[in-house]
Amino acid sequence: MSVSIYTIAVPTFQKHLHALDGILDKAVSYAAAKKIAPETLLSARLYPDMFNFKRQVQESCKFANLSVQRLANIEVAAEADGEMTFEDLKARVARTLALLDSVKPEQMDGSDERQITIKVGPNEMNFIGRDYLLHFALPNFYFHCATAYAILRHNGLEIGKRDFMRRM
Repeated sequence: MSVSIYTIAVPTFQKHLHALDGILDKAVSYAAAKKIAPETLLSARLYPDMFNFKRQVQESCKFANLSVQRLANIEVAAEADGEMTFEDLKARVARTLALLDSVKPEQMDGSDERQITIKVGPNEMNFIGRDYLLHFALPNFYFHCATAYAILRHNGLEIGKRDFMRRM
């Protein structure tokens, strides 16, 4: 029995973006309760050379958005990273979820074998769709989601594995 690229990609991205949205809600409440300036959490990072929380959320959305667009063979439109507040980040997550909702399974038919070329910095990377999803897109997506979670947890937000793994 084969599993479609759509079935692997879209529900996975949706599940973890919904979880990230819930974590954003908890961060807003936490900052208000502890009288922490939201910018303190938004700019927090695990290590000086890593992206901050805000950028981790943006990258999570970017990997979900661009990956599904590439696999569905629709115009790839990268969204500008202009979010400055938790509300902005929640809106970004909502836009990403709306895009995911708009993609139909048949749009991804055959993408497992289709050639996908992306530019990473000055380099081009070539994949077949299956390898792109399983060995590039999903690992990067999970990395940024997990790092966003870890930044807030490190800053005292009481979240756990259930918040990250959220039920469907």
